[in-house]
Amino acid sequence: MSFDRAELAAIGRRGGLDAVGFCTAEPFTETADALIRRKQAGLHAGMQFTYRNPQRSTDPQNLLPSAVALVVGAVEYEAQAVSLNGEGVSDSSPADVTPFARVAAYARSDYYTVLKKGLQAVADALHSCGHKAVVTADSNALVDRAAAHRAAIGWWGKNSNILVPSLGSLVVLGSVVTDAPIVTSNPEPLPDGCGTCQKCLEGCPTGAIIAPGTVDARRCLAWLVQAEGVFDPDYRVALGDRIYGCDDCSDVCPPNRLRIRRKSDPQVVDQQSFVELLELLESSDEELLSRFGRWYIPRREPRYLRRNALVVLANVADPSDPRTSAVVEQALRDPDPMIRAHGVWCARRLKLGLTELQGADDPLVRAELQRSVPSRVAV
Repeated sequence: MSFDRAELAAIGRRGGLDAVGFCTAEPFTETADALIRRKQAGLHAGMQFTYRNPQRSTDPQNLLPSAVALVVGAVEYEAQAVSLNGEGVSDSSPADVTPFARVAAYARSDYYTVLKKGLQAVADALHSCGHKAVVTADSNALVDRAAAHRAAIGWWGKNSNILVPSLGSLVVLGSVVTDAPIVTSNPEPLPDGCGTCQKCLEGCPTGAIIAPGTVDARRCLAWLVQAEGVFDPDYRVALGDRIYGCDDCSDVCPPNRLRIRRKSDPQVVDQQSFVELLELLESSDEELLSRFGRWYIPRREPRYLRRNALVVLANVADPSDPRTSAVVEQALRDPDPMIRAHGVWCARRLKLGLTELQGADDPLVRAELQRSVPSRVAV
């Protein structure tokens, strides 16, 4: 039994994919060169995702030595553009939850499970007619955006994301790597749809998009919340109310805004748009991993969720709230010096006392005590 591309695309769409494309499995040499250059320039900021071994993550045959083709799929996710006030705090917060933290749209629901289910349906169809097929998505194994571009699913946006016609950049991407000879050549690339638009560059809160298509991860909030160690002090205020990810370059993108206006009744299950900060900081390690374990958390250590939450708390909390004061005091007594250090930042920014501080001689804590802390802007 064999399938042509139209049949495979139909199988993928029935499985939940919103866009399907096809391309050859030749190495993505230009992407490999770009990753190497950016890694050498430090733009990866230690990020391992596809940067760990660019020669490996840009060659599909490392996943399947006999690979000759890719079936590339996209699944759309919902977003709601938000207006910002003050220091980057969302106006669209739940009225009965304060203080809160905002979750980026791509992390509000498990979109990758939907994506992988659709890709697996394609892989199963290929298996059924005797071919090998491997599903890959959201991993170090393959550069998903380069595959989507080659398969003409979308064009490269200036924010480095792939923009899909009618869907914009609000998509997650993945591929089926197969030995099935379903393509002999690559489709014509989609024409650039960005034109002279610079909104994503102008809208990035930290100026992380340093050139069209090039992101400096050292400034990117979406990466900084996932990076190990102390949260970079230069970008703590810019983090605003974001606990995980950043949508700003997508929120200002005209194709995305047009799509949002068209979809007046989004159907998203288990959407988690906001997180209650005090509840997060009062939770145990087990509770945090149970609730947020599908997020990327460095070394699977919940301390990084607490670190981020303390930075956000310093930006959004009411310092007169007794529960906020108690949570900050708890952080100042924490046995983990990284948590104590961020507790110091939070306490000083909220103009709370440091009488509960323990282990002030630790280098991380000393550095925070010596650091200049910006005052909050009244709104």
